[in-house]
Amino acid sequence: MDPPPLSKTHGEIHQQRPASPAPSCVSMRSDWSIDPPIRLNSERTYNIPTKYKDIISKSSPISSGSPDVYQLRPKEEKFGNLTRKTVGEKNLIKKNKTILLVGETRAGKTTLINALVNYTMGVKFEDNIWFEIVEREKRSQSESQTSDVIVYQIFGFEDKTLPFSLTIIDTPGYRDTRGNEHDVIISQRLFDLFRSEDGVHEISAVGLVMKATENRLSDRQKYIFDSVTSLFGKDLEENVVALITHSNGITPEDALEALEAANIKCAKNEKNQPVHFLFDNIQTTQRTEETELALENSWRVTETGMKRFTDFLEKSKPQQLITTVEVMNVRIRVTACIQNLQDRIQLIELKQNEIQQTQQALKKHEQEMKKNEEFTVNVDEVYKEREPIDGGMCCLFFYGGAVTCNICKENCHHPGCTKAWYPEHCEMMKRGRCTVCTGKCPASAHVKEKWIYVNKTRKVKKTFEDVKQKYEKNKVDREQKKSLLENLQTEMEKLKSEKIQLLDEVYQHVEQLERIALNDNSLSTHVHLDFLIEKMKEIGDTEKVKKLKEMKRREDERTRAAM
Repeated sequence: MDPPPLSKTHGEIHQQRPASPAPSCVSMRSDWSIDPPIRLNSERTYNIPTKYKDIISKSSPISSGSPDVYQLRPKEEKFGNLTRKTVGEKNLIKKNKTILLVGETRAGKTTLINALVNYTMGVKFEDNIWFEIVEREKRSQSESQTSDVIVYQIFGFEDKTLPFSLTIIDTPGYRDTRGNEHDVIISQRLFDLFRSEDGVHEISAVGLVMKATENRLSDRQKYIFDSVTSLFGKDLEENVVALITHSNGITPEDALEALEAANIKCAKNEKNQPVHFLFDNIQTTQRTEETELALENSWRVTETGMKRFTDFLEKSKPQQLITTVEVMNVRIRVTACIQNLQDRIQLIELKQNEIQQTQQALKKHEQEMKKNEEFTVNVDEVYKEREPIDGGMCCLFFYGGAVTCNICKENCHHPGCTKAWYPEHCEMMKRGRCTVCTGKCPASAHVKEKWIYVNKTRKVKKTFEDVKQKYEKNKVDREQKKSLLENLQTEMEKLKSEKIQLLDEVYQHVEQLERIALNDNSLSTHVHLDFLIEKMKEIGDTEKVKKLKEMKRREDERTRAAM
């Protein structure tokens, strides 16, 4: 089907042509070579600025009028759950600036991405044309249904408007309403992007996209902004800026106050306000004689905002993501450490229960012990067993399973180990050794399989001699029978001390995050905070309980916001 006839607005000239078959106006080639002139239907051709003919030859029309709107067809590639869309060819001599954009649904992020692309390409109001790189069929849905982090790369337009090429990272998953677990996946996608060999290794700006009309951040907005800023190190704070959309060009005092009231970590200007840039979102609105002047003024708002924002990009120092990757690594290790800690504390408590049962039974048979008579006790004996888990090949790049230690018989990374094919590549390994298991054993002592260790108990009958063998086997000289109870109590104290040491270890991880992270709110540790608070109460560490409760309060606010 042919597109609708073009209107003759804004001085366009339409020429009558003999009927002829209409060639395709979409070129799927990635070399961006020049195609023949575009013919929108068999009788009408369309005059376009010469400088855009090459771009249009690789685009498809979305709508005709004033302006004419085209869909760019960039080269698309996937690696894992990441998507890269590229326009043009990279020039290694030219600088590149990378922007990560995040914002709530309908904040105007999609239009802002398209505006950045058009500004980079040098599109002007008087050109009466507009290009889109974000596909409309995806944003017509009320919510994004993809977990992909999308990277847009705009090459080949250096020195038209900007002295550098542009990379834009979009995080559509943060707009999803499928819950907190889904947003944790998006954080993992960004982690994969930042540490991948051919991924993104520095960021020039993190753009928090919000409307000029906001007078307070919604809970959802604060949750989204916190989710992203919690991924980065403190060194990125001066690169976090507000991108204000739907603006009339007047300083949005209410929106800026809303950012400050929400305590969003970002760069500040000389007035101690959040650094911000203003944009309007009506570039595709059709122009008439009555509206053209107003639309041109709105266009100038965006053009001015783009000039100031790109000046900021030019002057700002791109931040290497070394600290950010370390923040993400620490978050993953904290989560794995807490999970391992829970398993080990459960094992300790099961052992303590077994000892208590033994103590009670020995006291009950105290007379038999004195007479050296045989008797049996019933106890819940602790043991470990392997249990299968879901795992295996997820896709070409991801392998699900659990990393376990053959020496300690512990789970070192479960759940969440999807990136590593072999234990030595797991995030839990540092300088060739595990950072989680009790013995901090070499990577070579670990396996990655589709099973985990599970703590279990079984009812067993034990004789007095069995009990002595178990709890006195390491003694050189046998003690008298009455000392066995004391020996059991010593074992209980030893287990209690080990429990305190484990709790202190994971707390140190939490403190490390607070030191290096731009935002210490972490959804990944939130699910374990109740557990940590309870155990810290048991050992009487009121200071740590207070700090953990404050973390939980902040995370509870984020959870309510996400819902």
